[in-house]
Amino acid sequence: MKPMLMFIMDSCPHCKKALAWMEELKQEIPQYADIEVNIVDEKAHPDIANQYDYYYVPTYYIAENKVHEGAATKDIVRKVFAMACE
Repeated sequence: MKPMLMFIMDSCPHCKKALAWMEELKQEIPQYADIEVNIVDEKAHPDIANQYDYYYVPTYYIAENKVHEGAATKDIVRKVFAMACE
């Protein structure tokens, strides 16, 4: 499995939904719980966020490759997890 990096903002409603869907998917598909997910709040850690090329949150990177940027659906989050398992 490849590590996942997720950029969020605490005040972002799309981020809150994506985080909730991530938890739901971990319950539905137990192997997703084994994926290393590093969540970075861009306001709390601008030093890390500024090293990456994105504009909207939530943004997902897998193994240094941006795989999704912006508002997500549960299906998109599922696809991101699936990519991390490849």
